[in-house]
Amino acid sequence: MSQLAVYPVKSTRQIALQQCELDAFGLRNDRRWMVVTPEGQFLTQRQLPQMVLIDVQLTDNGISLQAPDMSLLDVAVPVLNPAGTREVLVWNDTVEALDAGDRAAVWLSGFLQRDCRLVYMPDSTFRQVDPRYAETGQRTGFADGFPLLLISEASLEGLNSKLESPVPMARFRPNLVISGCEPHAEDSWKRIRIGEVEFSLAKPCTRCVIPSINTDTAEKDSRMLKVLAGYRRDERKRVIFGMNLIHSGLGSITVGDKVEVIE
Repeated sequence: MSQLAVYPVKSTRQIALQQCELDAFGLRNDRRWMVVTPEGQFLTQRQLPQMVLIDVQLTDNGISLQAPDMSLLDVAVPVLNPAGTREVLVWNDTVEALDAGDRAAVWLSGFLQRDCRLVYMPDSTFRQVDPRYAETGQRTGFADGFPLLLISEASLEGLNSKLESPVPMARFRPNLVISGCEPHAEDSWKRIRIGEVEFSLAKPCTRCVIPSINTDTAEKDSRMLKVLAGYRRDERKRVIFGMNLIHSGLGSITVGDKVEVIE
């Protein structure tokens, strides 16, 4: 495994790691926070591409937020209490989350130029992974649908060979990047082991507009997605790139760990 990353706040910048524990939700601290409208509807780079400019760092009691022309803001994990609990919607799932307070809401609303709030998914909230691909009891946080996303370096190299200007892996927002295989070899795998943890490869990841957003400028350029759509579509004509994963059990994984294809 050549890269490892988490996205503590859904749709903001990644944090590259050398090592990470897997908990019941996926990689520890991955997409446990989310930006929502005042009514609780989730917001991402699809509506607000400037979200990619928000840097998030993990702190001892929560996270810190930083963005261009904004002061650093520390946000503590909210205390579980009924007064701060609210229902939020992420795709078709309505789940209970904890509101992170007015300071975070004012900061995000100022940078994103629309009213919004920050929420946190506590351990007590359970969001089932799509039962068509997962067993009952397998959960995820605020990720689009699955706990983890894997892409091989060779798959990106294959795409970049077709582009006038190469794009970085961060555009596709993977958790795990692997090396040493053929382009899109991951599509054919069913189960793998990394370090001490086994993973099932549930389904290809269907791609939206987000990979077209420049991670440095937040500008959109659809040319890359048009190239990808020319050779990477599923039977329903959806653009696909990378594989969604579900982990079996807990444990630790580290950059440099061998990836073993079990099935």
